[in-house]
Amino acid sequence: MTISHHAVEAANTRIYIDPGHGGSDPGASANGLQEKDVTLDIALRTRDILNEQYSGHTIKLSRTSDVTKSLNARTDEANNWGANFLVSIHINAGNSTGYESFTWNGSYENKERTNAIRKTIHNETVEQTGFTDRGKKEANLHVLRESSAPAILTENGFIDNAADADKLKSAASIEKIAQGHADGIAKALGLPAK
Repeated sequence: MTISHHAVEAANTRIYIDPGHGGSDPGASANGLQEKDVTLDIALRTRDILNEQYSGHTIKLSRTSDVTKSLNARTDEANNWGANFLVSIHINAGNSTGYESFTWNGSYENKERTNAIRKTIHNETVEQTGFTDRGKKEANLHVLRESSAPAILTENGFIDNAADADKLKSAASIEKIAQGHADGIAKALGLPAK
């Protein structure tokens, strides 16, 4: 069996998890929270859940601590590693509420597959968290555009909304966000449960 660089195969699916921001780039900040810290927490928990509950994959994170890393460095690392899927985890801001996800708005070979993967992860995360569903959207974002593999970006609540921030301060709620991401990734990529 030939596995192309762009294929998503459960034999050894390479999943690149990108906790947004980090180091000198805090991302959005409000209600005593910094986006870079919350995204790292979600990413680490997502990795751990995937490793504990599913098989057939290898995971690489763009960062596992509070370090600065450029957008180019993130996508270059994912592409050079031969990632089969990339998820970039973020927290929103702008005085609204809820969860939304993005895929690249350009024209590309994997668009249909990318949107199918995104739909599964999006729906699992909304179901697990109870976040208001702000919809499945497209945007011209670097990590989506420059990834060779299907890529999505998730926005997990609004850091400047008091109710969302309360969820983001709760370990149980963060665990639900991570479980939604992990279950969605596993279902979308066909990872077998352990």
